[in-house]
Amino acid sequence: MTHLKPGDPAPDFEGIDQNNEIVRLSDFKGKKLVLYFYPKDMTPGCTMEAKSLRDAYDQLRAKGYEVVGVSPDPVARHQKFVAKYELPFRLLADEDKTIAKAYGVWGKKKFMGREFMGILRTTFLIEDGIIKHVITKVKTKEHAAQILAV
Repeated sequence: MTHLKPGDPAPDFEGIDQNNEIVRLSDFKGKKLVLYFYPKDMTPGCTMEAKSLRDAYDQLRAKGYEVVGVSPDPVARHQKFVAKYELPFRLLADEDKTIAKAYGVWGKKKFMGREFMGILRTTFLIEDGIIKHVITKVKTKEHAAQILAV
């Protein structure tokens, strides 16, 4: 579980998106950012979450949000994920987990009786570099509604 809470400064980050462009926290100065961390492209839960955000993208934008997803997948996998599901937002490749660790979302997980390290599905709503809200109990199919309800 992340150590970050509302009111904390958002850790600075820099990553490469599916278009091989550098994305930094400072790019969103004066804007509202949905920064969501998810385990892996093309998996059922992550696909449902991305599609939820895609389908409500206009509503999120109307509320002033930019959307950026982060996972340990490489740029090439993000390119396929974005193309297959027509995702209108950026996905950052965090292969070395630097961003995930800074946000406290790289940790122990349990699945089918085994423990392993992975991304703890978490979303941060950030405004002017300050964390406004943290969603730790992400409902993949209804994730956009969770954000819009904040």
